[in-house]
Amino acid sequence: MIKAAIIGLGRWGQILVESVQGQSEHIQFTAGVTRTPAKAVDFTKLHGIPLLDDYTQVLDDPAIDAVVLATPHSQHVDQVVAAAAAGKHIFVEKPFTLTETDAKKAVAAADRASMVLALGHNRRFLPAIAEVRRLLADGELGQALHVEANFSGASGFDYKGDQWRASAAETPSGGMAGSGIHMVDAMIGLFGPIERIHALSLRQVLVDEIDDTTSMLFGFENGMSGYLAALSATASLWRLQVFGSKGWAEIRDERRLEVRLIGVESKVVDYPFFDTRRAELEAFAVAARGGPAYPLPVDQAIHGVAVFEAITRSAMSGQTETTG
Repeated sequence: MIKAAIIGLGRWGQILVESVQGQSEHIQFTAGVTRTPAKAVDFTKLHGIPLLDDYTQVLDDPAIDAVVLATPHSQHVDQVVAAAAAGKHIFVEKPFTLTETDAKKAVAAADRASMVLALGHNRRFLPAIAEVRRLLADGELGQALHVEANFSGASGFDYKGDQWRASAAETPSGGMAGSGIHMVDAMIGLFGPIERIHALSLRQVLVDEIDDTTSMLFGFENGMSGYLAALSATASLWRLQVFGSKGWAEIRDERRLEVRLIGVESKVVDYPFFDTRRAELEAFAVAARGGPAYPLPVDQAIHGVAVFEAITRSAMSGQTETTG
């Protein structure tokens, strides 16, 4: 079992802790650091996690094997570099970084130190995603032609002016940082690199400076097309649909998969709940102990940031942007 420190104990940091603490044979949180300790005292006491004063204390503690970063996006690169230099394995929440240059810097630091660096795209672990991957690999959907997705919700209404997520610098292109980036990763994992992006990002109803409606068209290296929407001021929706020359497969709300082939009646599968947060943290812990590699290659993590950065450029320029 690896011993980890949780860095950042806001809503998502606490969700990560709750997914494994006292339940996993692979990872245990033994320390924590957060910007506002008073808000996390009760939570850390409940889960037996001592709160340390700062990140340096974590890095200096030889009993801590790894850090889990649930911190503002702009802090990730420096925190990754420092952790790698201190001999800590690193799990970092998405977005990995805000620029491709920083993503490459972080990966290089982990490589030099021979530390495992894992990016928290937990939807890679969904059983429905695994089945779509199989359908594509076995040719049951035919040639992949197009993919479209929507990951939306009402989170923008919760952001307040004094919160870091309410800053356009930390949350460019509206819902992309909080949700849409997951769909970009799913697309890359299923179909490979995205070459061209044309994006439109609008602020229509939110009071703070972040956009609430972002849509994108993608051109993939393999020749297929894609579409993604990420809204942060509407009711929740999670949808990923893959179109092939023999039919399509659609995942809704992460657990319902419908497959419709040409001339064949639809087949629907409802998967039971699967804790993808626990799955990603345990996969990270196993990799850190020398087991199978974490199932999100670092080159794809870097490419995901390149796509994210190109989306923001396109939204600002109104032009099609490339990731090369």
